[in-house]
Amino acid sequence: MTRREFVELMGLTASGSLAAAAQAKAVSRPNIILLLGDDHRADALGCAGNRYVKTPHLDAMAAEGLRFENHFCTTPICCVSRASIMTGQYAATHGINDFSKPLSAAQVQRSYFGQMRRSGYYTGFVGKFGVGSTMPSDAFDVWKGFGGQGQYFPQGEPGPHLTDIMAGQVVDFVQQAPRHKPFCLSVSFKAPHEQDEDPRTYLPSAATYARYAGTSPPLPLGASESDIERFPLAIQRSESRRRWSTRYTTAKLREETMKGYYALISGIDDAIGALRKELATQGLVDNTVIVYSADHGVYHGEHGLAGKWYAHEEPTRIPLIVYDPRLPARRKGARVSEPSLNLDLQPTLLQLAGLTPPDGTQGRSLVASMNGAVPQTQRAWYVEHNFPDHGLIPSSRAVRSLHWKYIQYTDNAVPFEEVYDLHNDPHEVRNLALEPAHKATLEKLRVACDTWSRSFTAGDAWHEPLNAGDLES
Repeated sequence: MTRREFVELMGLTASGSLAAAAQAKAVSRPNIILLLGDDHRADALGCAGNRYVKTPHLDAMAAEGLRFENHFCTTPICCVSRASIMTGQYAATHGINDFSKPLSAAQVQRSYFGQMRRSGYYTGFVGKFGVGSTMPSDAFDVWKGFGGQGQYFPQGEPGPHLTDIMAGQVVDFVQQAPRHKPFCLSVSFKAPHEQDEDPRTYLPSAATYARYAGTSPPLPLGASESDIERFPLAIQRSESRRRWSTRYTTAKLREETMKGYYALISGIDDAIGALRKELATQGLVDNTVIVYSADHGVYHGEHGLAGKWYAHEEPTRIPLIVYDPRLPARRKGARVSEPSLNLDLQPTLLQLAGLTPPDGTQGRSLVASMNGAVPQTQRAWYVEHNFPDHGLIPSSRAVRSLHWKYIQYTDNAVPFEEVYDLHNDPHEVRNLALEPAHKATLEKLRVACDTWSRSFTAGDAWHEPLNAGDLES
């Protein structure tokens, strides 16, 4: 442990003790359940307008709660995004950029589940932890987590599906959780992630796949596959391109890919339906907040790519649905257009639990937005990816507002750049960085991206260096 980590750990422990003493008096703190999909992009929901995917329980949760329409991850890869969700920090701050580095003791302390447990919450984890080769199982009262990617059929086919196994573990947790204290349950699905090294790519249960019999879901609308030709050779030869070749090169492959992907999401939806039914059976509906989101999205052939890793819309725009039974009736079914980020979940969950986020938190609580408050200052944010995987995944960084996006691929001697006017080009087809008429915009956004990168060296003094007005003025 470094000296800085030791000092942070001591500070978090002291503040956590004070918080626990203060919060012990609380009698009405809600139960909190955070549910995460893996590779679940924002448009793969019925409530988001998708006519092919079957998600009745998630749709009902959105109709009874809130749907954040502009929710994004800040690094589109599992381990890094999950660390941001847990700690409320950008990757450049938490420093977890690969699959082997675990959360430090100080990071476990500052996580939403660490803070809640010290304040008196009963905590549990079910599913794919996704951060580090060693996992903090002792940080939870109930641990049903696993490392790595996991297998959809852990007992072999045609045995029980992993999502169904997890659904049973979630119901068991709700049934046995003590009633004299609130609980925080984290559920992290493998679905709808691909099954690595399996030629079938997506492996749903037979029952969920059968719901898509006779259907031919098309690829989502987006940049055409031929768009790959304008990218540098490093991207044309990348892992994203290799995965594209195994999923989208024929009409049959495209259809099977989409049916398998949607069926895995339907499996998550079934698990959420079983959870909500059990909460009703146990009389816990009126005091349980449920949050559904994902670690990142995925390409479905847009730009001729598959997988994730880059800063385009498909891998970075993700779902966020919040069901809070305590919200006023006027907020039920509302859509929130204000931008929100994966690292906002930690401070949001802590505020819902009556706790103050620890120093160094870079996300913003969304509780005010949930209650319908006037949005804060227009938001800009940073997107980064630094997991080269032996050169198979080019590193990149980006700066983003709802209007503008700038992407820089940083492994080349002369970085390849993209600029998109998202108001007029939501599918990111026209790269304005290549057009002389937009040179001034390119330079402004390039400087903004550099400003973001430098800001992380400020340590505890870090603050958001830009807002959307700085990019758009």
